[in-house]
Amino acid sequence: SCSRAKDVTMPAKLPVNFFPTTSPVIDLFRGQLDSAEQLRQDSEIVLYFFYAPWCGQSIAAREEIQHVASRLSDQVLFVAINCWWNQGKCRKQKHFFYFPVIHLYHRSFGPIEYKGPMSAVYIEKFVRRVMTPLLYISSRSKLLDFLSNYEPGVLGYFEFNASPQPPGYLTFFTSALHSLKKDYLGTVRFGVITDRRVAEELSLERSGTVYLHRHANTSLIYPKDIMNFTAENICKWALENREMLIRWLRPHGGKSLLLNNELKKGPALLIFIPYNPLAEIHPLLDEITKVALEYHKCNKSQAPEPDLQHLGDTESPAFDSSVTDAHLKLSETFSITKYPCCNTVVLPQWHSISRTHNVCELCVNQTLGVKPNKVHVPHCNFLEIEAALDSFYLQEHTFFQVISNTIECSNFLSFYSPFSYYTACCRTVNRHFLSFISSEKTIFQTPKVAFSSHGKKDNTQFSIPHIEDRNCFIPDLNISSMNITGLSCRTNKTLNLYLLDSNLFWIYAERLGASRSAHLKEFAAIVDMKEEVHYVLDQNQSLVGPTLENFIKNFSVLYSPLKRHLVDDPSVHFQEQHVITEVTTHTFHETVFVSQKNVLLLYYSQWCGFCASLNHIFIQLARLLPPDNFTVARIDVTRNDLPWEFMTDRLPTILFFPHQRKEHSVKFPEDFSINLPNLLKFILHHSSLSSSERCTKECRHTESVLQQGHISHLEREIQKLRSEISALHQAHGQLEAQLSEARREEQRLQQQKHTLEKQHKTLQLHSEQLQATYDQKNQELLEMAEKLQELADASENLLKENALLRILVASREGKLQSRDETKEPLQSEQTLPEDNTSPSTATATAEEERIDNIGTIETEHSSGNRTQ
Repeated sequence: SCSRAKDVTMPAKLPVNFFPTTSPVIDLFRGQLDSAEQLRQDSEIVLYFFYAPWCGQSIAAREEIQHVASRLSDQVLFVAINCWWNQGKCRKQKHFFYFPVIHLYHRSFGPIEYKGPMSAVYIEKFVRRVMTPLLYISSRSKLLDFLSNYEPGVLGYFEFNASPQPPGYLTFFTSALHSLKKDYLGTVRFGVITDRRVAEELSLERSGTVYLHRHANTSLIYPKDIMNFTAENICKWALENREMLIRWLRPHGGKSLLLNNELKKGPALLIFIPYNPLAEIHPLLDEITKVALEYHKCNKSQAPEPDLQHLGDTESPAFDSSVTDAHLKLSETFSITKYPCCNTVVLPQWHSISRTHNVCELCVNQTLGVKPNKVHVPHCNFLEIEAALDSFYLQEHTFFQVISNTIECSNFLSFYSPFSYYTACCRTVNRHFLSFISSEKTIFQTPKVAFSSHGKKDNTQFSIPHIEDRNCFIPDLNISSMNITGLSCRTNKTLNLYLLDSNLFWIYAERLGASRSAHLKEFAAIVDMKEEVHYVLDQNQSLVGPTLENFIKNFSVLYSPLKRHLVDDPSVHFQEQHVITEVTTHTFHETVFVSQKNVLLLYYSQWCGFCASLNHIFIQLARLLPPDNFTVARIDVTRNDLPWEFMTDRLPTILFFPHQRKEHSVKFPEDFSINLPNLLKFILHHSSLSSSERCTKECRHTESVLQQGHISHLEREIQKLRSEISALHQAHGQLEAQLSEARREEQRLQQQKHTLEKQHKTLQLHSEQLQATYDQKNQELLEMAEKLQELADASENLLKENALLRILVASREGKLQSRDETKEPLQSEQTLPEDNTSPSTATATAEEERIDNIGTIETEHSSGNRTQ
């Protein structure tokens, strides 16, 4: 007999050096984890690079690690460990789900895992943060630099008078390492103030105080009375109370829900900038930070942090105070009490000059002198603004101007209250100037306020126009400080601000609409997932603070002038010989709506396998239909954005647009199979060809060809259906057998269930009986213990009685002996008569009988006790 051959496997090759021998990185290519632990004991900062030799990302990160090691090898020990070789100790003890993995150790603290980009500058930045987790602040200028950073800052004040460290310093130092361990981005910066005078700038007086600085909200002091002063609690307190004006997004490149989770929170402003973590200054980032700070500074009356505005300049307090007073007076002038409710209205122009439209600011005002007291109106009255809109639309025609350089204002009375009137100020705005950047301020400088003939000229010179043009009426007020300040709290469309490094994630910007040929990788876009739209900042404009401010303001207004950005596929090349027309975002309107043909449009995607299987059907359909009257087209929905009214959530989707009523598109029924006969019936049923037209020979020939093709296709479909029916019958029989077997199994399980329930009841009854028996036996044992106690007491009494009996017996024996001695002289006197017995003798005899009776009684009594 032939025996089966055994499987022959070749053992894995021995590992080799992953890093060059001249590299400053120590390569433990055999996974010597114990050697790595020994090396770590001799170094203060150690970086472990766990890799797999076959991993492409490990190979790509090798050069980055070498570059960092060449710069920091004199301060940090770099150790690379092969954690893939099956004979190595690292493979046996560590179980990583991905490679490479970077762990850092600061003395005995660690591991601190690095999860950021595998780029040399980012790795070096993180290693330096681990090397020096605390920034030492010894001067006012350093304090100002620390607090002006957009990242959250935690400051600890410690007096270095004690030796070796002041109390609590090591705990604060460890908390900084804990923050790096929990947040690999290192968004929380920790600093130590060593000078009492610098600490007084922040009103820190006691050594050991921890201070959390926040820009838009009130700064906090660590509550030692409530929370224990531990490293974990300090880190947790800082992370929970930190203020994030701008968040960095760093996708790791794999499948992740990072962007989805952030974009679901609300509209997001994504800003792409080239970022170098090792650079000392970031002017563009500082400018963006100022915009974010003004945008989130909701409470204007909040007092600034103590002396932070003048830490670097001590010669201009008077000037700053005067500017502040001027701003306060100006803000009081335009308070909400004077303009209780305003609404922006956009009137489009539907004539030859289609690039202009009117922007109107509609405000509800109260007649002066009606209310005796000054009343503060905290919120808008929506009933009043609705009435104002109704009145305004009735007089809308009076505000239509083709081109006007003046701002027209008009007042009209309310329908409901004789003491209220409405003010509307309108002007013509070109679409190209809707960004309202500061350079365009000259267009509307010194506006001429002209009142219409139908309105009454009232005191409306301070009527507030569109939100982005208030600088026209307030020339002395700074645009950025007036319009953008606290806008996040004054609008329902609050933006979340995010930063991305364009050097690493420019592909995301391209998908949002950035130009691939842009030499300067700066880009900004607003994404609103709820509304399924996104807006792109014009790349011809420089990405500076005023541009971002206007971009945010244009999005925040009620009627946003921003134009929705649609993305198409630039790689599509049109060729006339193609029977199927490929449609993009830019050609959608021309191909579908402007065309005088009936259009059959297929929505598909590259990843949709079923969509690809329909290609031959649509090619055959396009060849059958007359090209003069029909167009068969398709559009890739993943590479093109569509108008919202033509969006679909299912692929493939087929729409038919009749040429005479394109707005009445018809969707192919989802319960019908997509094949050639059904598509032809669907097209002919909804086609707009007139039935009164006489059919020519070509038409008859086409109809006969269609009928023959229809018949042949139906015969093939019938054969397929028959084979499918037979297969279904077989599957039905198999399913019936499986169902019967399942029913039998269910019955068996039901029987087992009943049996188990009976056993359970029996066991429960037996348990109750055992419990009753246990209680009975316990009671009997208690009674037995009481009886034993009584026996013990009786035994003690017996012992006492025995001692008494012994005494009595001894006395009895003595008396008997004395009696025997007295008998002898009596015998010598026997000759004497009995009547002559002496009284003493009779008395002795009576005494002896009494003693015998007493002994007998005592003996009986003791015998009774023994019996009991």
